[in-house]
Amino acid sequence: MDYQKLTSVMRRAALDAGAKIMEIYDGDDFEVKSKSDASPVTEADEAADALISAALRAAFPDVLIVTEEQSDSHLETARNFLIVDPLDGTKEFVQRRGDFTVNIAYVENGVPVRGVVYAPAKNRLFYTGPDGGSVEETGDFALDAVGPVAPIAVSRPDNAALVVVASKSHRDQATDDYIGKYAVKDMTSAGSSLKFCLVATGEADLYPRLGRTMEWDTAAGHAVLNGAGGQVIRFDDHTPLTYGKTDYANPFFIAYAPGVVLKGA
Repeated sequence: MDYQKLTSVMRRAALDAGAKIMEIYDGDDFEVKSKSDASPVTEADEAADALISAALRAAFPDVLIVTEEQSDSHLETARNFLIVDPLDGTKEFVQRRGDFTVNIAYVENGVPVRGVVYAPAKNRLFYTGPDGGSVEETGDFALDAVGPVAPIAVSRPDNAALVVVASKSHRDQATDDYIGKYAVKDMTSAGSSLKFCLVATGEADLYPRLGRTMEWDTAAGHAVLNGAGGQVIRFDDHTPLTYGKTDYANPFFIAYAPGVVLKGA
């Protein structure tokens, strides 16, 4: 894989999709439908998916693309593939809370090695560079000109005063019980893959997820966190979270800054 090209294509596709999403988000109204699993989908999900899929297929015609909004793409697996959630956090979008993201990642041999997470309503853009290190870009996010870029890195956590981030829409008692095993200084909540990015930037130390997710929900954030020095492991046995499973479903997991003394289930 040409990582220089990959970074450029993923960044541009995410920005294009984000602009389309915000056009719909800022409109007077938009249609919300239900998918077969009862989760919501909007015209923004579908429009962003079309833009990203076209850009990736044009640039990488021989690479499998798995995308949330195209169910037929879930039937194939490969060692190396692109995986897309064009609008992660649809519930946040529908409720106009702003915590939604565009996620694009590239997986090699089960590991998300490159990714971009763009939160257009919050003007935050995170991605892995060609060297695999993660950055946050600021500025006006021009399609053809990269703005100011700063490397990001996980925190050096204080286990007597941890900052924990958890889901806004999927918080439950099991999650609260697990968080209760730690000495927590502060709790924050965020939607979508922004939780991975808060750990990647050092704004949080720990993100446990004791709920259903799919690989397209997590791959881009996982890649950004990896590139910032963080880790994502399975909740049950603390082995690395891997990708390319036949159903693309994730087990429960923990994303964290190394240095956090992890608790058992």
